[in-house]
Amino acid sequence: MTKTGADYAWFENDFPDIAEAYCFTLVRGLSPAELMSRLEGRPEAPLKGIAAVVDAAFAQYDLEEGDRQLVAMTTAGVWTLLVEPNGYLGVTEDRVLPASAGVSWVSHFVNINAVGTFLWAENQVLRLCFDPMFPEDRWGTAPDEFLDVMERIGFHLDEESPETDLSAPAAFALAEHLTGVAITPALLEDTTFTCATVQIR
Repeated sequence: MTKTGADYAWFENDFPDIAEAYCFTLVRGLSPAELMSRLEGRPEAPLKGIAAVVDAAFAQYDLEEGDRQLVAMTTAGVWTLLVEPNGYLGVTEDRVLPASAGVSWVSHFVNINAVGTFLWAENQVLRLCFDPMFPEDRWGTAPDEFLDVMERIGFHLDEESPETDLSAPAAFALAEHLTGVAITPALLEDTTFTCATVQIR
């Protein structure tokens, strides 16, 4: 059964330090090491739990004056999960599309100003991209392929604004629908993440 945005409402409540600005990416067909090679990452010490990752990411940002960003990775079946606190690399098309050669790439991003992006690419082709708060404006080669799913998940596709905005948690639900990978509190709290830093400027 397809999960909805309401099923991911826990994220903002339970993980406020990362919920205000993040990028979650799932890549099928690359190990963490292979993904970092494509992104020209520099290995860093592993970290256990998302709280440690968030602290290290902000420390790294200050240390590098924003030039390099810490990212955390783990495997989830045949997928690699890439987590960026306060990052956006996973939805940056000029980095994503070359890196998606031969693989599937599903990513969603929100920043502190509530600007967001959902991106799905396959083998260097942008299939679907939109701002979760404005899902009526979509582009890519398959912008309407999952319209029914998007409505069931909780994306608001008509002109009236919803009483409760579930666009950010709905992006988690759509990513799970596309990948089969569920993001859970236990995954975020208990995982020892492979870490790296990536040039962002």
